[in-house]
Amino acid sequence: MARMYSRKKGRSGSKKPMKKEAGWVKYKPKEIEEIIVKLSKQGMQSAEIGTILRDEYGIPLTKIFTKTRISAILKKHKLYPSYPEDMLNLLKKAANLQAHMDKNKRDYTSKRGLELTESKIRRLAKYYKKKGILPVDWKYSAEKARLLVK
Repeated sequence: MARMYSRKKGRSGSKKPMKKEAGWVKYKPKEIEEIIVKLSKQGMQSAEIGTILRDEYGIPLTKIFTKTRISAILKKHKLYPSYPEDMLNLLKKAANLQAHMDKNKRDYTSKRGLELTESKIRRLAKYYKKKGILPVDWKYSAEKARLLVK
């Protein structure tokens, strides 16, 4: 998501190589899919699974070998969460900030961070409602976020 409240454009970072080859990988597509399912059953999100595949198994991109993305594999095996992962991460962040604000009433910096996070949640919800991923009558509330995060 774009950075609305800072001057940064958010474009820095490493770029993927032009050649989509990885000759050092000895895993077959079925084995990679089994690893993804196993890691998902351990409670990991697709971003964490991708990092583990890269660091521990030496698999740079699953799409090179399986021709599908990690989230598509999880959807195929019915392991993908009901809410999109970016929305869940924002809801977790908001719930943690809300718990912090309950203890520290005068922490105005965190209050501003909570407002910005809730704003991002509302913008993302608007997008997902338009795409049909979230129900049209879905609304953000702090209690709902706490329940979803638990």
